Amino acid sequence: MIGDSPDQPLHRRIRAQGNFIEYVPLCLIGLVLTEAETASLWPALNIGIALVCGRVLHVISMYGNYAPLRGLGVVLTYLSLVLTALFLSGTMLGFV
Repeated sequence: MIGDSPDQPLHRRIRAQGNFIEYVPLCLIGLVLTEAETASLWPALNIGIALVCGRVLHVISMYGNYAPLRGLGVVLTYLSLVLTALFLSGTMLGFV
């Protein structure tokens, strides 16, 4: 009655959506700040491409149970977060 039941495909879909909600809003805020801080489009575009590719690979792996794609999707998602943080920190400190 409450919960996700023992249905494995349903549980995978719930976790895929939950993972998206946990990471994408923070990445999007970082992308907006990155775009606002630079005159060039390329840093935000490259970070956005890494984020989209990572999320697509993660969803494909969650629905199809492909562990290597899931790992690559997670790495690309974290990479977009780290690159955003490094770029914004460098901008604040005057390195970029």
